Amino acid sequence: MIAAVTSGSGAPDAGSGRASGWAAELELGFELVAGRSALVRNRHRGPLAVQRAFYPESSDLAHVYLLHPPGGVVAGDQLTVRVSVAPGARALITTPAATKFYRSNEGRVAEQTQLLRVSGGASLEWLPQETIIFGSAQVSTRTRVELEPGASFCGWDMVCLGRAASGDHFGSGRLRQAFEIWQAERPLWIERAEFDANEPVRHAPWGLGGQRVFGTFVCTGQNAAAVAAARAAVDTDDTRELFAVSQMRAAIVCRYLGSSTERARHVFAQAWAALRPLVLGRPASPPRIWLT
Repeated sequence: MIAAVTSGSGAPDAGSGRASGWAAELELGFELVAGRSALVRNRHRGPLAVQRAFYPESSDLAHVYLLHPPGGVVAGDQLTVRVSVAPGARALITTPAATKFYRSNEGRVAEQTQLLRVSGGASLEWLPQETIIFGSAQVSTRTRVELEPGASFCGWDMVCLGRAASGDHFGSGRLRQAFEIWQAERPLWIERAEFDANEPVRHAPWGLGGQRVFGTFVCTGQNAAAVAAARAAVDTDDTRELFAVSQMRAAIVCRYLGSSTERARHVFAQAWAALRPLVLGRPASPPRIWLT
C-alpha cells in the first residue's frame, strides 16, 4: 500500500475538493549495474513518487520509500504502481507511514493497483506499513506479483478497519482486496476478500471475531526450517490476538489478527527477521524509516 507523507486530524470526503479524484501512476525499474542494484527507471504521473534509492545494507540491495504527498486517498482516486526487478537485482520497498483511505459520502470507490514483476535470480521485498480504512470508505485494492523461475518475493499487507481511538468503529463502508502471486501461468497464491461493515464476517468467530486489524505476509518457496523459525520468533502470549504460519504448496504464509496496528507491525517484523536469512539468504536489517 502507498503511504501518506503527511497526515491531518480531519478526514476529507468525496466532496472536499477533487470531483473526479487523482489518477496517479508510478513506474519503478531496478537493474544490476556493476554489482549495484540501481533504480534505473523512475517515472510518475500525479501524486506518487520516490526520491532516491538507499543502500543501508550493501550495494546489491536497494531500499526505496514510496511517497504519496496528498496525505491520504479519497473517493474517486486511482493509484497505480508498477515495479520491475531485472535479473540479479534486489529491492526492498516500504513506506514512511500508514496509508489512509478516507470516507466516501457519495459511494464512489478509491482504487489502488500494484503490479510487481520479478525476474529470475532477482528478489523483491514489498513491506509497506499498514493501511487504515476509515468508516464509510469504499475501497478496492489489488496486488499482483509475477515471478520468473528462480525469482524470490516476500510481501505483506496489514489492514486496520476504522480508528477506534477516534470513535470510528467502521460502522459503514466496504473493502475489496485481491492479492495474487503467479509464476508464468501457474498461480502460487491467490486470495480475494471483501469486508462489508454490514456483513457478519466482521464479528463472527469464523471471520474477524470482532477484531479490526488483520494482515497476511507471504514468502515464496518451501522451507520447513523457515516455518519453524517464524513460529518460534513471534511473541504470541497475548490471548487477544492470533498469529499463525503455514507452509502452502509454494509459499510460506503468516497471518495476524488482533486489535493493534503497532502489534501487527511488531509481529510481522519478527516473522520477517526470522524468515529473511532462510528464504533470501540475508540477515534482517530493518529499514531506517521504521525506526522513526
